Amino acid sequence: MRHAGIEFEIGNVPELDRGFVPFGKWLDAYLRQADRPIRAAVQREDGRVVVFDGALRGAAWEEANQRYLERWVKLLLWSVGGSRVWLTGCDGLARQLREDYRPGGRRSFDVDFMQTVFERPFEVVPCSAGDFPRACPGGQAGGGRLGGHLEGCRIGFDAGGSDRKVSAVIDGKAVYSEEVVWHPKLSEDPDYQYREILTAFETAAAHLPRVDAIGVSSAGVLVGNHPMVSSLFIKVPKARHEAVKHIYERAAGAIGNVPLAVANDGDVTALAGAMGLNRGRVLGIAMGTSEAAGYVDAERNLLGWFNELAFAPVDLQPGAPADEWSGDRGVGCKYFSQDAVIRLARPAGIRLPEALTPAEKLLEVQDRMKQGHEGAAAIFRIIGTYLGHTLPLYARLYDIDTVLVMGRVASGAGGDVLIDACNRVLREEYGPLAAGMTVMLPDEKARRVGQSIAAASLPERAG
Repeated sequence: MRHAGIEFEIGNVPELDRGFVPFGKWLDAYLRQADRPIRAAVQREDGRVVVFDGALRGAAWEEANQRYLERWVKLLLWSVGGSRVWLTGCDGLARQLREDYRPGGRRSFDVDFMQTVFERPFEVVPCSAGDFPRACPGGQAGGGRLGGHLEGCRIGFDAGGSDRKVSAVIDGKAVYSEEVVWHPKLSEDPDYQYREILTAFETAAAHLPRVDAIGVSSAGVLVGNHPMVSSLFIKVPKARHEAVKHIYERAAGAIGNVPLAVANDGDVTALAGAMGLNRGRVLGIAMGTSEAAGYVDAERNLLGWFNELAFAPVDLQPGAPADEWSGDRGVGCKYFSQDAVIRLARPAGIRLPEALTPAEKLLEVQDRMKQGHEGAAAIFRIIGTYLGHTLPLYARLYDIDTVLVMGRVASGAGGDVLIDACNRVLREEYGPLAAGMTVMLPDEKARRVGQSIAAASLPERAG
């Protein structure tokens, strides 16, 4: 296969998507003859800086160099998240990239998103080696280790889009849990979400002798304890953003002056899996409406990264499906979600009525899977093939021992087919990596720590 002048071999081609150009496979081939060192740094809101080393080919490979740098920076940005990207060793290409990442530029969606999250202008900064920032990865905002704290009396809250769960936890054991239906996505008034969150906190507190800490698992992109972009508050007007930004702090303050920690639900899902499996280096990937991800490192800490892999590049083919929100092509949300199932249904010989919702279309394909429809099985094999070619790319950024694949797409018999295909690709094309990586669906052992209990373990107890 050939892309941007780089030739490489791919043995496991998705059967209904023959033009698929896996970014990770192409990247391996590109870097074999790349000998001009470059560096990129992604800077977060609190001074944290994550540094990555890369390399370019010679000037004769201009098209490949442009393709590499643009996709590489996109991957780094949506993995770490930041308000500034520094580049050294590639001045001309960095200046071109700066034009893409400006308001109104080719990557204006990325710019607007990062500016909304970090509340400051976003910029790509070409610089000399002397001006390049030092790595300062730090930890999750708020300091200390985030996650795995079980001692004391704790409240764990899981803010889902259709239900909210809360647990009262004493020394790692839930003494009370409840699940309540709510409708945060429909409310324009953040007082509704605030009252529901506070009610959950108060209900759990009533089952504890005292409250030592409160942990929250929340949908959305967070900076510290602040939800900056979240579907839970999608109807709330921008004029009331401050009320949303401080909503968990306000609710926790009404309970008492206790430590609070809020983390993205993808990270908390990975944390729950790591706690259940009693191991670190866990990457969780949830395939549902979109692709959600979370990561726990070797010490079972959360990095505080974005992990918004839904917007990270997966496929380099020019005709790759476009994401309706960002406008970019070949990004994860079109390959590891119900959108991928729906996109592949027609070439798999399955006609889905237009009147069905996306969730209903997924269920229709899953029903065909139960009936033994070969086209349905092919869809899940293809998604597994996509994943097998993509995990080596993710492994360049995350130190991975275990990958937990979750979400509606991976439920039922299709999930087993997906995992089998993924492991086959890893084994046949990425042998050394496959030997050190376990890709699995969550079993009872992995699921034994619930989301709200894992959330309760987020903050360190004061004193």
